[in-house]
Amino acid sequence: MPAVTAPSRRTGEEDASVVSARPGRRWNWLLGLIVPVGLAVGWEIAVAAGLGDGRLLPPPSKIIATLSALAATGELLSHIVATLCRVALGFVFGVLAGTFLGALTGYSTLARALLDPTLQALRAIPSIAWVPVFILWFGIFETSKVILIAVGVFFPIYLALSGAILGVDRKLVEVARIFRFSGPEMVWRVLLPATLPAYVIALRAGLGLGWMFVVAAEFMGASEGLGFLLVDGQMTGRPQTVLASIAVFAVLGKLTDWLLAQGSLRFLRWQDGFNPTA
Repeated sequence: MPAVTAPSRRTGEEDASVVSARPGRRWNWLLGLIVPVGLAVGWEIAVAAGLGDGRLLPPPSKIIATLSALAATGELLSHIVATLCRVALGFVFGVLAGTFLGALTGYSTLARALLDPTLQALRAIPSIAWVPVFILWFGIFETSKVILIAVGVFFPIYLALSGAILGVDRKLVEVARIFRFSGPEMVWRVLLPATLPAYVIALRAGLGLGWMFVVAAEFMGASEGLGFLLVDGQMTGRPQTVLASIAVFAVLGKLTDWLLAQGSLRFLRWQDGFNPTA
């Protein structure tokens, strides 16, 4: 009688990889283009047919022509690089501060009682209200812009991480205490890994707010950047330049969010969550 062997774990892993590599799933990202491309083509046709006013809301062909002209002179690239550098620096500083204080207030009852009320009050302040304060404190140069972006990134990360740590399964903490983990070890080896899914979502939310805050940051005396280009288009009455800036913001925001989401997948492979089939 042949021996009966238990199914190996590798078989399940191979099945999962086969499912994820199905041709249909590989092209799912194209579905996300249907709505924006459909709206753009529809508005182009409406303006060409005289059914819409293309003066205040230019058709996509004018926006593409504006982007091409800016790219040909090298102006578009310099604006993109300036904005990307500000967002990257603000994101790094905001993540570091949000991670540290979120972990501290989530782990320590004393730190939470001492710091959380103040931070929650500061979180309610609108981003534009910080602009005059940072100009007075740090001037109109890069420091004030980066700090404003970091403020936007900080709060979703702090709030999500602090709350996620408080929601960690108590059994994991008890096991760590049995092994006599120190406070930093408890945070680094137990609490942060357990909160990693929520932390990744917080990073993506913080990055999105970083892109929003960079527009307010570039109002502060910037001479280059997509926010400056947007304001310049408004002041000179060029709606195609305004919409071109918004389109670049949308593309860069989506691209950086996708890169962050893809980069975090390797840290979340252990998750066995809901996988929709349709």
